[in-house]
Amino acid sequence: MKKLLVAFAALSLIATGTIFAAPKKTLIYGTTDKVSDMDTANAYDIHTWDVFQNIDKGLLSYKAGTTEIIPGLASSYDVNPAGDVYTFHLRSGLKFTDGTAFTADVVKWSIDRVVALKGDPSWLISDFVKSVSVKDPLTVVFTLNQPCAFFPSLVATPTYFPLNPNDFPADKIIKDIGELKSKTLNGLGAYKLVSFKRDEEAIFEANPAFYGDKPAVNRIVIRYFADPTTMRLAFEKGEIDLVYKSLNPSDIKDLSAKKGIVTNRLPGPQIRYICFETSNGIFKDKTLRQAVAALVNRPEIIQKVYLGQNSPLYSMVANGMIYHTDDFKTVFGDGNVALATKLLASKGYTAAKPLSFDFWYTPSHYGDTEVNMAEVLKAQLEKCPAIKVTLKSAEWATYKDNWNKKLMPAFLLGWYPDYVDPDNYTAAFAGTSGSAGMGIYFSDPKWDDLFSKEQASTDPAVRKAVFEQVQKMWTDEVMTVPIWQGDLFIFTKTNVSGVKLGPTLIFNFNELQMK
Repeated sequence: MKKLLVAFAALSLIATGTIFAAPKKTLIYGTTDKVSDMDTANAYDIHTWDVFQNIDKGLLSYKAGTTEIIPGLASSYDVNPAGDVYTFHLRSGLKFTDGTAFTADVVKWSIDRVVALKGDPSWLISDFVKSVSVKDPLTVVFTLNQPCAFFPSLVATPTYFPLNPNDFPADKIIKDIGELKSKTLNGLGAYKLVSFKRDEEAIFEANPAFYGDKPAVNRIVIRYFADPTTMRLAFEKGEIDLVYKSLNPSDIKDLSAKKGIVTNRLPGPQIRYICFETSNGIFKDKTLRQAVAALVNRPEIIQKVYLGQNSPLYSMVANGMIYHTDDFKTVFGDGNVALATKLLASKGYTAAKPLSFDFWYTPSHYGDTEVNMAEVLKAQLEKCPAIKVTLKSAEWATYKDNWNKKLMPAFLLGWYPDYVDPDNYTAAFAGTSGSAGMGIYFSDPKWDDLFSKEQASTDPAVRKAVFEQVQKMWTDEVMTVPIWQGDLFIFTKTNVSGVKLGPTLIFNFNELQMK
C-alpha cells in the first residue's frame, strides 16, 4: 500500500509538470564596474553597453567571441552600388518585453532621438548618417553622408539599438530606470532586466520572447563591489561564480595560480592614455603636450603598477591591429627628461618657473590600481624640474561632467573599442565631433578630411597610407599620449563555461553555461 501511495504521488507530480521542470540556473557575477546612464543616447562605457547588449539587440550583431557580423533584429540588408545607402529588412513579429511592437518606425525614432539629444556617443551616428527613412513597417533605409566601409560594425553598437518609444522620452536623456514610464528597461534581447539597484545588484532573467536561441543560464545576477579585494574574497568563499573587471594585479597573479578556479585570459583591445583639453587653458600649446609625452615611462608603469601584466603602447592604434606603428617610441621614447626639459625651456618654463597643472584620474572606474598609476605618472613627470603636478580625482559621473565642462587640463582615460577598426582608435579622439565627446576638443579640417578619406575607402592601400600619416602627425599634435594595452582576465568556478569575449569585448550572457 505504501508503494502505491508513493507511485501515486510521483504520478501527481508528473501530471502537474513539476517533476520534469528544468531547474532554474542562477549565475552570480561580480564586478567593480558601474552602470552609467541607462540610456544608449548617452551611455558610453563598456559595462553599461554590456547591460544593453544583453537586454536589447541591434539590427546587426557580432557572432559571439568574433568580429564576424551576423543578422540581429534585421534578417538581412542591402547596400547600393555607391555604398552610401543601406536598406535593412527587419524580422517580423518582434515585440519589446512590455508588448510594444518592433517596427521600422521604432528604428527611425531611436536613431533620430540619439542625434537630437547630442549625448557623448551621438557622433557614432551623426558623423556617418545623413538620414533614416521608413520604406514600410519592416524596411528601414539609412542614407549615409558618404560611403563607409565599416558601417555594419557601427550598426552593431548599442548607440544604434532601437529603444521603446513608449518608455523613453524623445527630449531627455534617462539617467536612472526610475525615470522611465515602466520603471524598467524593456528590450528585445536574450534577457530581460527584472531588478536594478544602482551600485548594488542587477538581476536578469531569460526573455521568453527572444527570437534567438534561449540562454542556458536562466538567471544572471550581477553584484557590484566597491573594491576588488572584497570581490576576490566573495569569489573565494563561493558567494559568486564569476569575476570580471577589475581585480588588482596581485589578485590576478594569485587567482591564476589557484586550483579549482578557471582562468580565462583573453587578448584585450582596451588601451589606456592621457588626454589633454586642447581648446583653451594651459595645454592649448602643443609643445607642452609634447613635453608631457616625452616624460611618460611605459615599462616602469607596467612593472610598478601592474606587475608586468600589460604591454607598452606607442600609438593610439592597438598593438596587433592593422596599420599600427610605433611613432611615439621613435619620437619620444620613455622617460626622456632631456627632451622634455628642452621643450619646456623653449616656452619659458624652468625649475624656478615650473609648468604647474592639475592631473586628474577617477579612483574606482578602472579599479584600485588607478590611484597608483596616477602617482607613478606624477613622479615620472616631476623628474623634470620644470614641471609641478597636482593630482586630483573624481568619481566617474562627476569625471564625465568635468570633461564636458572643460575642467580638467590633463586626465586619464581608457578605451574599449566601439567597433574593431583603426578608425575607432583615432577619429574618436582627433576628429572634431569625437574629440569633443572625449573632453579633448581638438579640431582641425586637415584631420577631419583624412578621416573622411579612410572612412569612405574600401582600398586597404588608401587606408594604410592615411593611418600611417595620422599616427605620425599624432606625435606632433599629441592630443593624447598612449600608455599601455592590457589583457582581460575572467575567473570562474569550474562548473561555469562559455566565456566568449573576443576583440569586440561584448560579454554575451546567453553563451554562459553551468553544470
